Amino acid sequence: MSSRRPRKQMNQINVVPYIDVMLVLLIIFMITAPMINPGQVELPSVAKSQSVPVEPIEVTIRADGTLRLRDRATGGSDNVVTRAELAGIINEKQQVNPDQPVVIAADKSVRYEEVMKIMSLMQQNHVKRLGLLAKPGAS
Repeated sequence: MSSRRPRKQMNQINVVPYIDVMLVLLIIFMITAPMINPGQVELPSVAKSQSVPVEPIEVTIRADGTLRLRDRATGGSDNVVTRAELAGIINEKQQVNPDQPVVIAADKSVRYEEVMKIMSLMQQNHVKRLGLLAKPGAS
């Protein structure tokens, strides 16, 4: 009777061949990288727009609830207006230049509901471009 010892299983991976392959690939890439010519990208050219962007109409809502209107395109001063006057003036200006944006600037103490009412009024007057004016904060 011969006594056979059970074979011990090997539970380690021999990584030496992988390191050899990696070093060979590294050398190949180091030699071929300077020879590769980077591709040139030909970007399409676009003609410059002939129209100058239109300055917006600025609607300001003060803390006391008064509305002020200033047309930056004409360089006008702030005019105190009511909601009915605001709707009429915006209508007139939008008929002359329908792409002129309208921006709403509200004091930070003004209720959000007041800003939404003005935005709703602008939408009822078919203002295409409407935005809110904000002061960038310090980070």
